[in-house]
Amino acid sequence: MRNRLITSIIPTCSLVVLLLLAACGTASTPGGSSATGQAQPASADKQVFRWPIGNADFITLDPGLAQYANSILVINSLFTGLVELSGKGEIIHVLAASHQVSSDGLTYTFPLRDNLKFSDGSPITADDIVYSINRTLDPANKSEVSFYFSAIKDYDKLQSGKVKTLIGTSLLAPDPKTVKIILGQPTGYFLAALTYTASYVVNRKLIEKYGNKWTDHMDEGGTSGPFKVEKYSHTVGISEVPDPNYFGEKPKLQKLQFLIGGDLDVEYKSYLSGQFDYSRVPPINIQEAKARKDYHFVLQLRTWYITFNFLTPPFDNIKIRQAFALAINKELLNKSVLRGTAHAVNRFVPTGAFTGYDNQNIKGPDGTTNLTGNADLAKKLLAEGMQEKGYKSIADLPPITYNDRNQKQTNDIAAFIVQQWKDVLGVNVKINVLELSKLNEQIDATKNNPKGMQLWYAGWGQDYPDPQDWLSVFLAKGVEQNGYNYGQNNTSAATEQQAVQKQLEQADVLTDQKQRFDIYLDAEQKAVNDVTWVPLYQPNIDRMINPKVAGFVLSPYESLDPDEWAQVYITQ
Repeated sequence: MRNRLITSIIPTCSLVVLLLLAACGTASTPGGSSATGQAQPASADKQVFRWPIGNADFITLDPGLAQYANSILVINSLFTGLVELSGKGEIIHVLAASHQVSSDGLTYTFPLRDNLKFSDGSPITADDIVYSINRTLDPANKSEVSFYFSAIKDYDKLQSGKVKTLIGTSLLAPDPKTVKIILGQPTGYFLAALTYTASYVVNRKLIEKYGNKWTDHMDEGGTSGPFKVEKYSHTVGISEVPDPNYFGEKPKLQKLQFLIGGDLDVEYKSYLSGQFDYSRVPPINIQEAKARKDYHFVLQLRTWYITFNFLTPPFDNIKIRQAFALAINKELLNKSVLRGTAHAVNRFVPTGAFTGYDNQNIKGPDGTTNLTGNADLAKKLLAEGMQEKGYKSIADLPPITYNDRNQKQTNDIAAFIVQQWKDVLGVNVKINVLELSKLNEQIDATKNNPKGMQLWYAGWGQDYPDPQDWLSVFLAKGVEQNGYNYGQNNTSAATEQQAVQKQLEQADVLTDQKQRFDIYLDAEQKAVNDVTWVPLYQPNIDRMINPKVAGFVLSPYESLDPDEWAQVYITQ
C-alpha cells in the first residue's frame, strides 16, 4: 500500500493494541497500555466520530483500485470481503462463514454467511463476489493492485488478453452461497493476499449505471459494510451512518465522518480546539503530546525510503548509489527532523509484521548494521563510481533532482538528506516538490524509462501479512511497483537481480513457510546491498484520541475491521 495490511500473523510482543476506555482515561506507555473502568454511552445525537484524512480528497474509494492508507481506512468501514485482516493481525472470516483448501492446495472454497445484503437491501450472492474479484483482475479496470491475486489460475492469460474473463473457470459460483477460487499452483500467501480491499464485493448495478464515477453515488446502495454513505463531498469529506442491512453487529456510532482537515499542523491544532476526535501529531509537538493522557502510539507497519532509477545516470552505477546511501545519517534524521517519532532502519520489511521472518540483522551497503552512515566509505565509493562512469569531477555529474510530495514533514526530510549529500559528498541536489498524484504518475512513468525521474521519496505500508507483499510486489519481474527497473537494466548487477527475481518466483509458490521466508530474507539483503531502496525509518503511529472515545483499537494497520467498529462509541 502506498503511503500505503486464520492464525495470528503478528507476534504479540510486537503488537501494541490500545483499547481506549474513557471512564478514567487511557495513557499509553512504551510497550503497552492500560485502561480501567467502563463509561456509559452518550446520547445518540452525540455518537459522532470525526476523523481527519489529510489535506486532499481521496485518490479513489474504489476497492479494486485503492492503494493509499486514507482510502483503505474508509473502504474498510464501507465494504467487506470474504476474509479481512483484524487490528490484531489475524485473518478473519467476514462474508465467508468459513473456508476449505483442497488437498492439492489449488482450490479455495468459501461458504457464505446468511442474510448478506448491500446497503440498498439487495442480496449479496456468490456471483457478486466473483464479479468483483474478476473486475479487479480485468486489465480494462487498470488496477495497479491486481498483481496481489496473480496466483489465481489464468491470471496471466487475462492480463495478456488471451481470455476475457476468469468467471466460470478460475472464479466460480456453483450456487448463490458458495465461492470457489482456483489457483494455478499452491501459493502460501494467497489467503493473506485475499484480505486486501481489492477482493471486496462491489455492487455491479451501480457500476454499470455510473461507470468509473460510481463511487460518487455510493449513497444509492453500493456498499456492504457496517456503515453506509450519507454524503460524499470531494471538498469536505465523507459522512457515514450505520447500515441497517449489514449482517453483523451494528455500530454504536450514529455518524462516522472522514473529513479533509488540512495539513498536519492544522489537523493537530483543530483536534486541540475540539473540531476532531482523532489526530496525527507533528514531530515538533511530540513532547507536549506525550505529556497528555489522550496521546497514544504504536509502531506502524510501514517503511519510508528513497529509491533510484537504475536506468538514469548517475544512478546506473552501483557504487554511486551506495555512496548516496551511506552519506545519510539515519539516526540523526530521526532525532533532528522526526523528533524521535520513528525507528531508523536498514531493512525494508518492517519489524513486527509477521512471526518467523527475522530481518533485524539486515546490513546496509557497507556490510554493517550501522545506522549513522559511513562518510569515509561514501566518499571512496563516489570517487570509484565516478571513475567507472568517466566523470572527472563532481562538476561532471549530471544534474540530480530529488522528487518529493507536497507535505511539510517530507519536505523537511528532503532538506536534511540533500544537505547531508552536500556535506559528505560535495554534491548539490535540487529538490522538486509535486502534488502526490503527479509524483505517483512520474514514478509509474520511470518503468523502462532512462529519461524518467532519478530518485524519489516514498513509503509503503503493509497490504497483507506476508513478506511477499514487500519483496515480490516490488522486485518480481514485470510488477507495477518496479519503477527503479530492478532486473530490467544494463548495469553490471542485472544478471544477479534477474536471479533474485527467479528465486522470488519460487518462493511465492512454496507452502513451506520457513523455506519461503529464507528466500525472501536473502532477496531483501541483496536488494539493500544493491541500493534498490535506501530504507530510512519505520514510523510510530503517534495519535491524539478524544478521551470520550471508547472501544477504539489503535493497531499497526491504523484500520478497523467491522467487528471492531461495532465496539466504538462516545461516552458521556
